Amino acid sequence: MSFSVNESTFRSTVLDSDLPVLVHFWAPWCGLCKMIMPLLNHFHSEWEGHIQLVDINADQNLKLANAYRLSTLPTLLLFDQGEIRHRLDSFRGKDDLRLTLDTMMQSQALIYAEMPRLVQVYPQASGANRFGV
Repeated sequence: MSFSVNESTFRSTVLDSDLPVLVHFWAPWCGLCKMIMPLLNHFHSEWEGHIQLVDINADQNLKLANAYRLSTLPTLLLFDQGEIRHRLDSFRGKDDLRLTLDTMMQSQALIYAEMPRLVQVYPQASGANRFGV
């Protein structure tokens, strides 16, 4: 289940999150935004514990809408460690959206799966040697 975020809670909820966060920018007048909400909630329930889902009303949060240069609604942004990893602002129906969301999560999972191996191969990049580990 998603929850609403606004300009005052955005940093703590999205940018400072330990989990990746899928941000759904929407507006009350946007029919497509409302249509994909059940799909996003279902997607979130399947990936629960691995991702957060938040909704931002673009009309009520113009600073955020402008900061992330929204040109269309809905716009989905996947944040991880405070950075945008994926942006989705066009898709062709529910199946296309679902495929794209699953692909995004699989690519995120691969990144996390590779981290321990990368630290072993490139220990100097992790900073481990600086602490005698």
